[in-house]
Amino acid sequence: MRDVNTVKGLHGSKTMLSTKKRSIPRVQSSAYLDLYMLGKEKERLLKEGERVSLRGTLIEKRLKEVDSEMGKLQEAEAIAKSSANTNSSYPQGNSVKKEWKKMPLSY
Repeated sequence: MRDVNTVKGLHGSKTMLSTKKRSIPRVQSSAYLDLYMLGKEKERLLKEGERVSLRGTLIEKRLKEVDSEMGKLQEAEAIAKSSANTNSSYPQGNSVKKEWKKMPLSY
């Protein structure tokens, strides 16, 4: 399922300011408006950078948790294999056949 995060090239899309396009043709020099717009874009980019770094730290933390869980499970599996090889009290093969109880069902 595709969502906004998986669409190729969507994160590289530019705003009207970064493409140097204006809705109103530049007749006069509007330095105050340009400074305001650049300041807003800078704030937006700084906030987005903080979100990205926070997401990165959360991903790293979760990766460490997954690695530790995988290590525990691999150790438990290795212990179970070694104890199964040394312990021969289990029946080998299909020598014991289980009897199934049969009952009639009325629908």
